[in-house]
Amino acid sequence: MLRSLFYLLIVKPIVLLILGINARGKEQLPITGPAIIVANHNSHLDAMALMSLFSLSVLPNVRPVAAADYFLRNPVLKWFALTIIGIIPIERRPSAKGGNILDPVLAALDQGAILIIFPEGTRGEPESLSKFKNGIAHIVSERTQVPVTPVFFQGLGKCLPKGEFLLVPFFVDAFIGKPLLWSENRQTFMGSLEGSFSQLQNQAKDQDTFF
Repeated sequence: MLRSLFYLLIVKPIVLLILGINARGKEQLPITGPAIIVANHNSHLDAMALMSLFSLSVLPNVRPVAAADYFLRNPVLKWFALTIIGIIPIERRPSAKGGNILDPVLAALDQGAILIIFPEGTRGEPESLSKFKNGIAHIVSERTQVPVTPVFFQGLGKCLPKGEFLLVPFFVDAFIGKPLLWSENRQTFMGSLEGSFSQLQNQAKDQDTFF
């Protein structure tokens, strides 16, 4: 209930009215899980912007994957991240106790969640793409029937970039590609994913050229 109210009363007005996201290919977004959405990571607003594209009926099932050491570092942030944002926390480094650090992610998929993952791992420069980490390929290799939908944001990195805390209104476009499925091996899958992002990024550049 608190989570739905937060997105209805705060996130959606900020993201959709102040920033005005124009989502291209929104019909490609999953409405049921298990599913994964991967996006470029340029802003503090990335996860909330993605979640704002879903209806309130789907939203409870949408869970961003986030670093436990950052979002669970104090009780207040932990409560907000888990209760309001609904993150799936993972450790960035293997534990001395052993086990698979991706187990919480796989468990969430098995429960039918729609996960949000940023394969770059950390926020980069506005409208740029850093090299993807292989974690997404490890996840999909364990759940080969789970579709992966690529999303490229343009403009969010200028609204609230890394190191800044003042929101600057800037029109935002979201380019949503066709879902991908596991293919052959991790290297092939990552090549397909990076190729999809390259196409979406080119669409964004073509739009800039046109206007």
